[in-house]
Amino acid sequence: MRLLRTPDDRFENLPDFDYPPLYADIDDSEGGVIRIGYVEAGPPDGPPVLLLHGEPSWSFLYRKMLPVLADAGLRAIAPDLVGFGRSDKPADIADHTYARHVEWMRVFAFDTLDLRGVTLVGQDWGGLIGLRLVAENPDRFAAAVAANTGLPTGDQGMPAVWWAFHDAVQKAQVLDIGRFVQSGCKTTLPDEVRAAYDAPFPNEMYKAGPRAMPGLVPATPDNPASDANRAAWDTLTKLDLPFLCAFSDSDPITGPMAPILQRRMPGAAGREHPTLEGGGHFLQEDVGERLAEEVARFVRGLS
Repeated sequence: MRLLRTPDDRFENLPDFDYPPLYADIDDSEGGVIRIGYVEAGPPDGPPVLLLHGEPSWSFLYRKMLPVLADAGLRAIAPDLVGFGRSDKPADIADHTYARHVEWMRVFAFDTLDLRGVTLVGQDWGGLIGLRLVAENPDRFAAAVAANTGLPTGDQGMPAVWWAFHDAVQKAQVLDIGRFVQSGCKTTLPDEVRAAYDAPFPNEMYKAGPRAMPGLVPATPDNPASDANRAAWDTLTKLDLPFLCAFSDSDPITGPMAPILQRRMPGAAGREHPTLEGGGHFLQEDVGERLAEEVARFVRGLS
């Protein structure tokens, strides 16, 4: 597997994101070593909160949430998925599979950082990967927060707006990362914020991860990941793990998943699930501070 690494100078002068970069080397199942970038905020001995981003963003997406979580006494950990942010980037689209992304994050969180008592916060692909981690490693988790995400199996159709995004990524000769993030926000992003989303990708060679991800979503019942996601649903719907849905009010892609998760997850029963007004798909951008307050309140209520 050929890996690319974004030059450090691409990450200079990022707005409101002066957290020192941290790195973890993980062993890939095929014998290589992959460097994963991440940032942390809050006390090292605080309850760990694992913040997983999605497509095509990176940990920069959580910059509004990190200080709120840290001030609440939580250890907030925001890694970059392999292929994104400061993490190494497999150069070929074929190097990216759903199973590999789940395994890469498992090795990072549990074999390398040895996290226990974790609260997952997953948005977009962060939920697709994170909910698999919960299902397959339930002893490591204290709770889960689903924020504009789901766990598709391909047994139900994907919305038309998702297919439009899927097709746009496939057809784009130049993948405009900043524009795609902006299209999923209700607020207008300043130029320097859009540039920060472009920063991990100096040119098209670095964009195999963002190009691959839409094609990895189990959109049909025979997708290679469908069976694993069905198994995850089977486990999660029997797992009495505290579960919070914190969706925005304006995400046509994942919005319909909120009532399904609330109904099917045992740990969601009897809980007040916030709907964050004014948030698009990337609710961390639009209503990040409010989302962080909901997460902090939820985690504090676990003790």
